[in-house]
Amino acid sequence: MTDADASAQQSFLDLLHAQRVWDIELPAFDPAAAPRDPLPLFHSWFAEAVAAGQVEPHTMTLATADAQGLPDVRTLMLHDADERGWHFATHATSAKGRQLAGRPYAALGFYWPAQGRQVRVRGPVTACSAAESRADLHARSTGALASALVGRQSEVLGSSGELDRASDAAWDRAREEPDAEVTSWTRYVVEPREVEFFQGDARRRHIRLRYRREAGAAEAAETTGATESGGVWQRELLWP
Repeated sequence: MTDADASAQQSFLDLLHAQRVWDIELPAFDPAAAPRDPLPLFHSWFAEAVAAGQVEPHTMTLATADAQGLPDVRTLMLHDADERGWHFATHATSAKGRQLAGRPYAALGFYWPAQGRQVRVRGPVTACSAAESRADLHARSTGALASALVGRQSEVLGSSGELDRASDAAWDRAREEPDAEVTSWTRYVVEPREVEFFQGDARRRHIRLRYRREAGAAEAAETTGATESGGVWQRELLWP
């Protein structure tokens, strides 16, 4: 390593170590008062993140695994969170789409530093119907449709000019055909098996509440008539 490289590395470390976390008053969280089902708590925390001014609270990390079992991760937008699970959409032909086809299991991560909170979701992934995927696409903006029409996500790009031409053509088509179909566009839902809520604490006494469903719990609930809020979910605290 040259002197210049060493200096640049030290400058980076100095800058990195100068950063602080949560120089704000953090909200209280009583896990004993949390609902039995993770979904209402997620809805509540999301609304509180928005109220606290969190930038882009609807963005999340999506972790998948490739054909060799190696992890991959990216940031994308949440499209819904309902009784089925956490929803997002992408091209089935993209890297993540291909990975989900081969290994239909994923993890999601939300980070809301405005309140020192994280939410983690893990579970199997199911592709929604073509009709639901089509409705998802056309509920979005013209720009989102144009981006979907460009397609070829994750493929090698020859030049920025090639992208410019494809993007311009896609924008023109999106304006002229707002109902244009993109057959590869697919809505997915992560069906939660684990959902963890992390509340940061200035003294590092972080609160971690995990909701966990045993394998086959959903099937058992259907058989017995039980509901998720009626006993399917197991709650437990984790050491920080």
